[in-house]
Amino acid sequence: MLTAFAVIILGYILGGIPTGYWVGKAVKGIDIRQEGSGSTGATNVLRCVGKGPAAFVFFFDIFKGYIAVWISLYCETAGLISGVPFQALQLIPMVVALMSLVGHSKSIFLGFQGGKSAATALGCAIAMNPLAAAESFGTWLLVLSVSKFVSLASMVAVISSCFWMMFNHAAIGFTAYCMFGAVYVVLRHRANIARLLTGTEPKIGQKPKSDVEPAAEQKV
Repeated sequence: MLTAFAVIILGYILGGIPTGYWVGKAVKGIDIRQEGSGSTGATNVLRCVGKGPAAFVFFFDIFKGYIAVWISLYCETAGLISGVPFQALQLIPMVVALMSLVGHSKSIFLGFQGGKSAATALGCAIAMNPLAAAESFGTWLLVLSVSKFVSLASMVAVISSCFWMMFNHAAIGFTAYCMFGAVYVVLRHRANIARLLTGTEPKIGQKPKSDVEPAAEQKV
């Protein structure tokens, strides 16, 4: 069980790597938390830093979610985690994935601030079931191409991931992760939902119509 605890903590630490913050500092010398929406995710990096840095943040945020879950799956397969009940349900990878999402949005490196966790959620799903993850990403691309709202596409994609995991007969723990993760990611987009309803949410590539989100909204 010590190894199980270790991989769960590792999942949080890997998820908490503040990619967007470090890229903003390195490329433009800015604190991305004080720019645009205040999020450290790729969308805000795109608006405030540029396309190349945003692409790097997007793919690295996917990677850190993927590697966290991959490590937990490897440890289970190699028999390094003992005493875990109902191992076939993949409970440890599920918890590791959820902790990665929390780590991204509540990073220990940034005073428990961060992004919206959507890209990291995708990375976790890729490690769990690549086909379901690809279908979720396809859903994201479809909604984004039609609406031009990254936030809306992200929320629809994480919600659809629950269906895609079930459709592909994934382990119960993987489907449960998508359910809990979808709720968490949607809650992280609470301010975006409010702007979508009022018509003030910027489309992809546009500058936000308002300054940094209030602190209370960032910390959801």
